Amino acid sequence: MKLVAAIIKPFKLDDVRRAIADLGLQGLTVTDVLGLGQQPVHREFYRSAEYPIDLAPRTKIEVAVEDAVLEPVIEAIGNVARTGQKGDGKIFVLDLVQVVRIRTNEIGAAAI
Repeated sequence: MKLVAAIIKPFKLDDVRRAIADLGLQGLTVTDVLGLGQQPVHREFYRSAEYPIDLAPRTKIEVAVEDAVLEPVIEAIGNVARTGQKGDGKIFVLDLVQVVRIRTNEIGAAAI
């Protein structure tokens, strides 16, 4: 089992959710985050003071998957979230040692 964590532009969230659902996956976690990457720093003014804005708003999506569907999930997220511009985001894949569904006490792939 793997945990796929994708950092994407916020306006791509609905498209990515649809792409993941089309693969038959139901559960995911969405978090609003701030990130610093290759995009240029821009400056904003507030009360005559200049402030550098280097943290861009992004959306983090986390989805637990079985190994058999890992590559289709990565491909779907990448294809849908890609705009071709800096700041499109990243996809991270982490090993999941154990998953337990709290309500039923199911363990492993059955808990996903």
